[in-house]
Amino acid sequence: MKKKNILHIFIRYSILVLFGIFLPFFYKIFSLLTTWPIYFLLSIFYNVSFTENALQVLGARIEIIDACVAGSAYYLLLILNLTTNMEAKQRLYSLIFSVFSLFIFNLLRIFSLSILYIENFAFFDFTHKLFWYILSTIFVVGIWFLTVKIFKIDEIPIYSDIKSLYKSRR
Repeated sequence: MKKKNILHIFIRYSILVLFGIFLPFFYKIFSLLTTWPIYFLLSIFYNVSFTENALQVLGARIEIIDACVAGSAYYLLLILNLTTNMEAKQRLYSLIFSVFSLFIFNLLRIFSLSILYIENFAFFDFTHKLFWYILSTIFVVGIWFLTVKIFKIDEIPIYSDIKSLYKSRR
């Protein structure tokens, strides 16, 4: 049992390292997964064209950069998930829930900000920075807490693994 536990911890942390190494690749995937739905949502209300890495709407250029894609937020949710000791099924469902929740929130955020930008909202810069620096962080933390509650996660990220490794030494 001790070796199996140590192996599971090693595998989970190795997966984290691999995802970290390939993070630029995941940014590209999430960039496409983010840009196309925004394009389709905006095209419901506006005449939108997609050029290179930006959307053109009524003369406004909306560029969805890596920071907009929030790859580091997805990675943080993955870190929280993989550094928490739980059953495989619970891990999979909680990861799907947290990533999907962040994805939907991010699409709504970008869509809303895009409309504010297109319509020349007077406080666009303030609203954009508010979302970027404060609300996005609060939302990621909120998603994790909601995930913990919904999936009844009793363990604490990293700490539970250290505690488990310490117990396995005895």
